[in-house]
Amino acid sequence: MQALTTPADGGTRVRPAAVAEPEPRPDQAVVEVRAVSVNRGDLSLLGMLPPGSRLGFDVAGTVVHSAADGSGPPPGTRVAGVAERDGWSERVALSTTRLAPIPDGVEWTDAAALPVAGLTALYAMRHAGSLLGRRVLVTGASGGVGRIAVQLARAAGAEVAAWAGSAERTKGLAELGAADVSTYDAGPEATQPVHVLVDSVGGEVLRDAFQLVEPRGVVVCYGNTTRADLSLPFDWGHARPGVRIRYLHLFDEMPRRPVGNDLAMLLRLVADGALDPHVTLVGDWADPEPTLRGVGDRQVNGKAVLVL
Repeated sequence: MQALTTPADGGTRVRPAAVAEPEPRPDQAVVEVRAVSVNRGDLSLLGMLPPGSRLGFDVAGTVVHSAADGSGPPPGTRVAGVAERDGWSERVALSTTRLAPIPDGVEWTDAAALPVAGLTALYAMRHAGSLLGRRVLVTGASGGVGRIAVQLARAAGAEVAAWAGSAERTKGLAELGAADVSTYDAGPEATQPVHVLVDSVGGEVLRDAFQLVEPRGVVVCYGNTTRADLSLPFDWGHARPGVRIRYLHLFDEMPRRPVGNDLAMLLRLVADGALDPHVTLVGDWADPEPTLRGVGDRQVNGKAVLVL
């Protein structure tokens, strides 16, 4: 069996290498992989893991061996799921609590793009609470999580503002439901105050966006792409009493969530045309470097997927 593994130089020259077949636990199904997606977290691991390490979380494929404990779907079922950092493989063992059947009509690429990005956006919205009639600001809105967050917030009845790094990266956000689209350099003056801030950027972008949060509002951070220290206005608590700040780490969150059910719900939204994973780059699993480079260079508005 072949799998994508980390290169010796820590760069993006990832290539298929021979690995052992999966040995599933009783609660795992073995899936023949058809598509995987690339997250920025995957790229961070390239330079952190030893050469030859496995990669990949997002998987879509077909069950070839059902779980020995009787849980999960039978062989032949199309599924999407979250792997244990070994998903960029021809076959992978997936916990049945972390996979969901793919409805008819949903493409492999859309299904593979959904698990990490979709679940992160969904859990950010749940931490925010009821969104009906509220204003929500999403920073990093051009990315995979951000574009799904815009759609979920709008579907929940919020008025959505979306910030991205450039005019080019804002393309398509209005069509996904954002009523107000701005670039970071427009500053907080360009956006109305909000009840909820969902941030993945950190640094000065978070500082600017925080100034818009109403008292007793909610801030949910799920990333820090600037890799800057947290910085808030000096009067952050006095001027905005009751504001809650929460950091969301998906893999810390998942053990407390019904991941399979939540992923199934997101896939149904895709099947119904109510959610677009926004796959804008599809590459070849056997030659992944161009796709990885595109994600790393922020050339992808939305999600990037590799097909087998």
